[in-house]
This record gives sequence, C-alpha cells and structure tokens, in this order.
Amino acid sequence: MRASGLNQQVIAILKTADVKINGPDPWDLQVHDNRFYKRLLSEGTLGLGESYMDGWWDCQQIDQFVFNVIRADLYKQARLGWKSVFHLLLAKLFNLQRKGKAARNAQRHYDIGNKLYQLMLDKRLVYSCGYWKDADNLDQAQENKLDLICRKLYLQPGQRVLDIGCGWGSFAKFAAENYGVEVVGVTVSKEQAALAREICKSLPVEIRLQDYRDVREQFDHIVSVGMFEHVGYRNHRTFMQVAHRCLKEEGLFMLHTIGVNFSKVTADPFTDTYIFPNCLIPSVKQLGTAMEHLFIVEDWHNFGPYYDHTLMAWFQNFNHNWEQLQGEYGERFYRMWKYYLLSSAGSFRARNNQLWQLVLTKQGIVGGYKAVR
Repeated sequence: MRASGLNQQVIAILKTADVKINGPDPWDLQVHDNRFYKRLLSEGTLGLGESYMDGWWDCQQIDQFVFNVIRADLYKQARLGWKSVFHLLLAKLFNLQRKGKAARNAQRHYDIGNKLYQLMLDKRLVYSCGYWKDADNLDQAQENKLDLICRKLYLQPGQRVLDIGCGWGSFAKFAAENYGVEVVGVTVSKEQAALAREICKSLPVEIRLQDYRDVREQFDHIVSVGMFEHVGYRNHRTFMQVAHRCLKEEGLFMLHTIGVNFSKVTADPFTDTYIFPNCLIPSVKQLGTAMEHLFIVEDWHNFGPYYDHTLMAWFQNFNHNWEQLQGEYGERFYRMWKYYLLSSAGSFRARNNQLWQLVLTKQGIVGGYKAVR
C-alpha cells in the first residue's frame, strides 16, 4: 500500500477514538516522521511505543490518548508484528519464569538503579497501587494501602509473616513497626534486597535474596504485593502451591495483583520488551484455576481506578526529578519511561486493567471473614 493510503488508514482508525493526527486536542498525535504510519499498522502496540521512543510522534496527554483508544476497542484490532508472534510462541513452548530466568527478568527492571525509584515513588518506596480512599497525596495513599493489608490480615503482635516479592521492604517495615510482627521478605532483586536490609535494620525483619519456590517453613500469614504479575502463567499453580505449603492451617494469605479482563499467555508487546520482561497479568479464570483445591476466596476487592492516580503521581515525581537522572539514563529512557507510566495510567482509567486484593484461606473461616475496607 502506498504511503498516502497508509496515512489515511491510520487517520480513519484513530478517528473512531476521537484522536486526530496533528489535531488541536491534547490527546491528538503530532506526527514528525511519516514512517510512523507503516510501523503502527505492521507492528501494533510495540511499533506505537517504539516510534514514540524514537521521537516519531508526540502527544500532550499520552494517558488520555491511550484511554480514548482503549475505550474505542482499538487495541483489540492491533496487529502483532513478527517479534510479538515469536515471543508468543516462546511463551507457549517454554517456562520463561523458571528459576534463574526469573532473577534475570527482575534485574532488567528492578536493578536499574535505586535512585530512580527513590525519586519516583513515595517516601516508603512502595511500587504498587496506592489506596486513595481519604488520601490526597501519594505518601498517604501508600500508607493507607499498607495499613489496609495489615488490617485485612488481622495482624497480631508476635505473628510471623512471609512477604513474597518484598520489594524495598516497605510492607515489612510498616508491619513490624505498627503491628509488632516478624517479617521474612524474599526477592530475587539484589538492589532491592540490599536497600531493604538497610531500611529494615534494627527491626524483626529478615530480607532474603531467594526465589519464592525455595521457601519451606510455615508462617502465620502470607502477603504478596505486586509480585504475582511476574510469576508467569506456567507457574501460577506452583506459586499457589508454595503459598499453601508455607501457610499455617488457620492463616490468611493476602494477594495483591494487577488483573486483566480476559486470559492471555503473554503481556503487551511493548511492556514485555522494554519494561517487565516475561511478565503476565492474570485473569479471574487463571487465578481461579491456580487456586483450585488449595484456597478458599474469603474476599475479592477491586480498586483498579486508584492505579490511575498512583501512576500519574509517579510520573509527576519522575518528570519533576528528571534532571537528577538525565545524565545516567538519557533521553530515550525518558521517553520510554514516560510512555510506560502514562500509557499504563490511561489503561487503568479505561478499566482495561484492574487491581485486585484477595484474602485467601486454606479451610475457610467458620462463620465467614469480615471484610475490611
């Protein structure tokens, strides 16, 4: 197809989402390179993200552009380029989150420098959705979320809690200081483990550089916040079996994960290539299959719209502090990270992605679980 025909095809497709090329609205695309049209049509969402990184187009409000596109169901029409098809085949043939490989995947995101996250996140370094009920800033929203988790687990002083995918130790520190519990946190990120140990020093907190599959002892309760997305669909059942093995009979397991509205075996091609290698956001069906005969769902809480607020706050911090990071990361990284944060915000705003907190038990609570909000 000739270039003019490709241009018109893209213009017609985007028009259904109220997006114009070189238009006046802040969600319109300003195209600087005519190669953009062919790349978008041939490579779909990967081409869209990569062409932004390459400076082929700009947009004042990427988050609102993505919101419009998703609400118009245009993402469902996106083509998969050969790179995406190849990775889809790999995901179906191989376990891309096997032990050893999982650590390398994590290092590509979490070991790129603690300074980036210290300047982008809240003061506690919580890299997951905040709970914005009765909060007007990121610090309060994240503290609300940590307290919500503790209350959902009904933590009592002296109890021992396993934190699978502990990040920089934010939950471990909060729970130990405010609820008097002991926490064992496991992560496969060296950078996270080192800083988490510093943050949690002098507290009854043990941070291990360890794959979750190698944990053998039992705990009063288990929490996992924003880690299940990295497990991979081939390991969903194994993850649940490990949690079941490590949870005492009367214990509670609080699982906090992003969720998606339909089952897939690979992530969005751009996210998979540049942000979270070999990640997978689970569906209700995939979670249910993984939990069968292991856990009873006592509570399922969806506060996905709060992730929009969280991501926008992260971007504001990142953008405001970019001068302190620019020398280390460079302009292409800035555009990649900006696209990642803002497109993710738009996706949650459009309700394409969800945020779920599940409270699970092994045998069920006689008389029922009293849900906490």
